[in-house]
Amino acid sequence: MMMGVLGRMLARMVVARFLLILVSVSLFVVSLEVVASMDSIMKEAADGHLALLRYGALRMPGVMNTFLPMSFLLAVVLTLLELGQRNEIVPIWAAGISPARLLLMLLPLGVLVGVAYFLLADRVVPPTVQRLSAWGVGEYADRKLHAGKQGVVWMRAGDDILRVVREDDKVTVLRDVIIFRRDRTGLLREQIYAAKARRAGGRWLLQDVVIYRREPVPPTRLEAMVYSGELKLAEGGLRSGAPEEMSLRELKYFIDNLGFGLRPVQVYEVWWHRRLADTLVPLLLLAIMLPLAARFRRGGIAATLLLAGVGVGFGFFVFDGLALTVGELGLVPGWLAAWLPVALLALLAAALHLRAQTVQ
Repeated sequence: MMMGVLGRMLARMVVARFLLILVSVSLFVVSLEVVASMDSIMKEAADGHLALLRYGALRMPGVMNTFLPMSFLLAVVLTLLELGQRNEIVPIWAAGISPARLLLMLLPLGVLVGVAYFLLADRVVPPTVQRLSAWGVGEYADRKLHAGKQGVVWMRAGDDILRVVREDDKVTVLRDVIIFRRDRTGLLREQIYAAKARRAGGRWLLQDVVIYRREPVPPTRLEAMVYSGELKLAEGGLRSGAPEEMSLRELKYFIDNLGFGLRPVQVYEVWWHRRLADTLVPLLLLAIMLPLAARFRRGGIAATLLLAGVGVGFGFFVFDGLALTVGELGLVPGWLAAWLPVALLALLAAALHLRAQTVQ
């Protein structure tokens, strides 16, 4: 009975501080962005100051996703510090409750925060980023996507990559067609330009065609030519190719289609694995801080525990960013770049728990 009460009390304390830190930091960062981009937002919007609120609301999920792990880590640290200052953490250890048992009590909290982290990154952030990109204000002004009938569409047919502008929602009429014909090694062997293309009988009729070949020969000009191939759309075409804008399903779609030529396929592979690996981060941060608090049961823990928490968080996020960059460059497999930081975090947590058991 006492275990359940203690677990619920600690979970409430962590959740209250976690939400307060996350919302406060996110609001502060979003407010700074709104102020910095005010001129751009007001210029592009017809509803005046309401546009500032709309921009802030659309940016909020992305900012919260960025600061969620660190906010959870700080919430755990502050909870442990408060228990230490009130001399409540020593009786917990004296009652025979090990850090491992305390972690088991808080396991549902760690899992819940991890699932929320995943859903925020996978379901909430992508559509808001796409809307901001289509709006083209603030930091998204340089990569504005012209959605709708005049939107640029990336497609794939076998080894070929196509960049077109669609004229209808069903993608049966295209204009400004560029076909990058590649060999099986991915090298460009031919580039085809067409002013217009119409779909007829499962094939495409290209008009006003110019063909450039890899060999040093003059370009070939044709009034019309037939292009066969089952064209796959890059998720409706309204994508900049940025993996952080995509859900897990969309990342898999781009992996299956070799990135549609927008970015190397390993970029999407590492982000696909990272999206799954990040789900474990809150639980592992919790698993690390509990045995650290147990080490300082004899005396004040405030300064040391705070420095340890900040050091663990800073070290992990720096290494995670480096691993992500290395994975995107293709220097290591995508799964290794995504899971290695999490694996090291798990090893650190296991080592600290073993040490805490030995000390006891």
